[in-house]
Amino acid sequence: MSDCDKNPAPCAGRDTLFSAPIAKLGDWTFDERVAEVFPDMIQRSVPGYSNIIAMIGMLAQRFVLPGTRVYDLGCSLGAATLSMRRNIQAEGCEIIAIDNSPAMVSRCRRHIDAFRSPTPVQVLEADIRDVAIENASLVVLNFTLQFLAPDDRQILLDRIYQGLLPGGALVLSEKFNFADTTVGELLFDMHHDFKRANGYSELEISQKRSMLENVMLTDSVETHKQRLHQAGFQHAETWFQCFNFGSLLAIKETQE
Repeated sequence: MSDCDKNPAPCAGRDTLFSAPIAKLGDWTFDERVAEVFPDMIQRSVPGYSNIIAMIGMLAQRFVLPGTRVYDLGCSLGAATLSMRRNIQAEGCEIIAIDNSPAMVSRCRRHIDAFRSPTPVQVLEADIRDVAIENASLVVLNFTLQFLAPDDRQILLDRIYQGLLPGGALVLSEKFNFADTTVGELLFDMHHDFKRANGYSELEISQKRSMLENVMLTDSVETHKQRLHQAGFQHAETWFQCFNFGSLLAIKETQE
């Protein structure tokens, strides 16, 4: 019996999408081909990803309150949702996991259904910019904001802040850019070294970068903090970073 037969969740393949030359590189999309290899792709591409997912579960244990909602905005295959679901101890909670990719949503639902839990999960195929954030004790944006148009980012953060309960938190994980070009270039090179160490060829690295460059627009940590403070968050700080990838935690004041 294969591992796929033993595991009721979909079995992910190895990412070889860019191992051969592609004559015409278009813009990046989260289609069925990407969804099929996404777990392997993100583990081999994003340094510290497993740590962030695990720690999101621990943050959920601390921040999620009874009878509230938890939002995973841009949930992909549901890794953060599952981590939170395993760690939530409060009763009467609900997780709302949202993604606009049909391929991701379909596989995410299968992943979620493979594990039993008293915490219900709704997986919605929708644009996160159109979804109401209500009665939230925790919101997660895990490598999602960078794919939105820059003009839409502040609007979304404003809505998240308004939908969070006092004392609620936002986890914002992103790839960063840096005003200091010496540091920025070093961390950029270290990230590529990380990908090479995980088996990606120069061709794979180059082709994927070309497809992402018009779709994934990164910000500095300072820009993220400015937006978070503008949205109303009194507390916002980086809690994890590995090379040019990291995560911020923003907390809404308990009394306003």
